[in-house]
Amino acid sequence: MSFQAYLDAVEVKTGKTPRELIAEAGALGYDDSGVKAGVIVQWLADDYGLGRGHAMAIVHVIKKGATIDAKHVGSGGTHSDASDTLWLDGVATKPQ
Repeated sequence: MSFQAYLDAVEVKTGKTPRELIAEAGALGYDDSGVKAGVIVQWLADDYGLGRGHAMAIVHVIKKGATIDAKHVGSGGTHSDASDTLWLDGVATKPQ
């Protein structure tokens, strides 16, 4: 599953776009670089029922933004993405 596919699945599971979850994390103070990933993972599990993999995808975009390492772009592997920039504004608005 690509990184983008993880984010799209999170939207399906939670009803919120990644950007909405990032904003919610910020309101809770979880966008501070000192907040451990485990705290965010626990919040996402408790409030949204997300598993670790999906929660860690959200942790990444909270802490590092929408850019991913270029080594995952077009690699043809299981986690290959089409772009080094993730779409955070929801499946319905994603450019084709």
